[in-house]
Amino acid sequence: MTDAQHTRVLYDHPMSANCQKIHMMLACLGLPYENIFVDVLNGATKENGFTQMNPMQQIPVLRDGADTISDSQAILVYLAAQYGPEWADNTPIGMAKIAEWLSFATKEVSNGPQMARLWHLTGEDSIDIDAATAAGLKVLTQLQSHLESKKWLCLDRPTIADIAVFPYIATARDGKLPLDDYPAVCAWLERIRALPGYRPLEGSAEMADKYQNSKEAYA
Repeated sequence: MTDAQHTRVLYDHPMSANCQKIHMMLACLGLPYENIFVDVLNGATKENGFTQMNPMQQIPVLRDGADTISDSQAILVYLAAQYGPEWADNTPIGMAKIAEWLSFATKEVSNGPQMARLWHLTGEDSIDIDAATAAGLKVLTQLQSHLESKKWLCLDRPTIADIAVFPYIATARDGKLPLDDYPAVCAWLERIRALPGYRPLEGSAEMADKYQNSKEAYA
């Protein structure tokens, strides 16, 4: 089956920065795909059809031919292994370094910038905004220290590690985090935006207007 005949579908929401990772990776790899909107805010991920596809009831989900992969980090690993080995590494230590940053995206970035953004976006009452803000500031401080002497997160080149961490840092101002106080982080964001295949976050017009402080992160 040629790629033109291959059925590849990404289930996403345009305001999800986790989904942006996959749009970016697919674009960087030049892979065609369909896009299906999932109305997360109105419970679409809890419907039976979606739950059968992903019991975790989360987006993004990628269907690639007969294969279905969920979780943004897992999808990045799959896409690199299947289509773009230059975005990963062929050595144990190289993959371990990438995995460190995938874990950082899943834990530290999720608990900090992602939760702060979600609270300011939706007012989700299960989020401790003070804890999320503190965690977000810690993340930005750690990245600033790391990137003061490096252009990329690891291996001296862009990898899926950079794609995994990027979106919720790029939208940190949505969570009222002082991104401009971290110049090395901002310079890294600009290097990612210069990559062939970079795709801004496609939010609704009213959301992009609401978050004017993060306007460069949106289409």
